[in-house]
Amino acid sequence: MNSAPQLTIGIEEEYLLVDLETRNLLADPPHELWEGAHDRIEGRVSRELLRAQIEVGTKPYERVADAGHDLRALRRTLGQVSADHDAAIIAASTHPFALWWEQVHSEGDRYEMLAEDLGVVGRRMVICGMHVHAGIEDPELRVDLMNQVTYFLPHLLALSTSSPFWGGHNTGLKSYRMNVFRTMPRTGLPEEFASWAEYQRHVQVLVEAGLIEDGSKIWWDVRPSTRYPTLELRVTDICTRWQDAVTIAALYQSLLHMLYRLRRTNQKWRRYANMLVAENIWRAQRYGAQGELMDFGIGRLVPFTDLVDELVELVRPDAEMLGCVAEVEHARDIASDGTSARRQVAAYESALAAGASDTDALRAVVDELIADTLLDT
Repeated sequence: MNSAPQLTIGIEEEYLLVDLETRNLLADPPHELWEGAHDRIEGRVSRELLRAQIEVGTKPYERVADAGHDLRALRRTLGQVSADHDAAIIAASTHPFALWWEQVHSEGDRYEMLAEDLGVVGRRMVICGMHVHAGIEDPELRVDLMNQVTYFLPHLLALSTSSPFWGGHNTGLKSYRMNVFRTMPRTGLPEEFASWAEYQRHVQVLVEAGLIEDGSKIWWDVRPSTRYPTLELRVTDICTRWQDAVTIAALYQSLLHMLYRLRRTNQKWRRYANMLVAENIWRAQRYGAQGELMDFGIGRLVPFTDLVDELVELVRPDAEMLGCVAEVEHARDIASDGTSARRQVAAYESALAAGASDTDALRAVVDELIADTLLDT
């Protein structure tokens, strides 16, 4: 029997930098902005593939609430640094009207190699996500829990959606980011592996063929991290409000704890084929928290709000043990009130109804995102 996993939590977030005058992406931020960010955040900030992107990461914590306090401080500090250079950060997985072909990739060998390898597919990656690392020292347990937690990935995606716009158009989707990201190789739901050794063998096939350097180039919706002994959640959009991000992390931690609890009594969550889980992934990206997902146990669509109620009760014993009941219960508020995607579309439609031009309505969405990103920080 495996020892109990630590399930420490660390949260990584990618933000978009916007010009406060135009509300468009800041395609080439000044060097002083980067210097200020590094000075203030002690090295826990990094560049991303595009210069208009910036990433931060919390330290690992046993309690989700502590990771939330860290995340809140990171946003506040980065917001202050950006404001010093007439810029702002937005926690959204797409920008409402920025055009991908106007963006510039970051300097450095890693980014040059990615740009060369991915071509135009890489240039289109004007998208941001949130990654949650759960500490699981035992690699065998890491793979086993990865196999099982995939069932819940659509639920976590639906609670996080923040990318309804692309290139100035309301796409009708709550997570258009997923459509963009799926054009990348080695994305989507993970394969099912019987052991850590089997997972490593498959990765090694790609490495020895020269296709990838290591497992970090496998961008599944959930994966074993190559940097840390963690199981990394990657399916979600970035949540515009930091409180919602903490809820996603709390649910993820509680779900993994629940699955481990079942394992200790020789039980497992039923595994469904990827083709079925992928249907719920699609419904989550299309409708977000306002739609329905398939409950495969009963074989029919169920309102997402009902599924969230069931999910909260399912992991309540685990949330109590982990000290994150309040954070988990906030999922009900997200499901009933709507995610960032819903608020963005509402801001856009409200501006149009008030007589704004389409251009000004899209800028109003950016203003909504700027305010929401730093709300209560």
